[in-house]
Amino acid sequence: MVAATLSVLALSASSPCAPENAPVDPGGDTVWETLYRSGVTFAEFLRVADDRRERWERNYGEGTVAPALVTRATAVVGTWRLLVIAEDWCSDSVSTIPYLARLAERVPDLDLRIIDSDVGRELMERHRTPDGRAATPTVFLLDDTYELAGCWVERPSELQRWALGAGAELRERAFVREKMGWYENDGGSSTVEDIVGLLEAAGAGRPICPSE
Repeated sequence: MVAATLSVLALSASSPCAPENAPVDPGGDTVWETLYRSGVTFAEFLRVADDRRERWERNYGEGTVAPALVTRATAVVGTWRLLVIAEDWCSDSVSTIPYLARLAERVPDLDLRIIDSDVGRELMERHRTPDGRAATPTVFLLDDTYELAGCWVERPSELQRWALGAGAELRERAFVREKMGWYENDGGSSTVEDIVGLLEAAGAGRPICPSE
């Protein structure tokens, strides 16, 4: 059923960020609700993660969220959900999603579920990186009616600017080394800052979502 509902979504002619009439699957739920409910919690994802397991556990175990960001996120009225497309082998996923899991734990009206890139492939294709790639992680913000209210792709905005600028001049090994060093120094704070900003924009009726 998930594959069928994704095909319905891909054919929808509504806005990629905030469709006025979300497509409905045969069971009566919106496509976004069906996908969200098909996802796993972060704890379930972590339990079966094989690749980069030590880093997943460390980033989650040591991950913290600044109180000011928790306050800002909590102040946004409504119930919100993060639908995440992630893979355990992905260096950007392991460097960002554990901190979003910590954010969701701290904010009462925010929840998180994860699907893999096979299930989420069409969504990734519709919401690409600035240089045109379908990438993990891709994060969708859903509102209390499971409508799309925002999205975020691959990396924190500051790191993505570097990757498309100075980082693009580096050989692959040097690029990965510099990227992972940045993530280590940042400790998830830029990722959480981006997502809190996404949440605030959605709450103010100004959704942010890179489109296809």
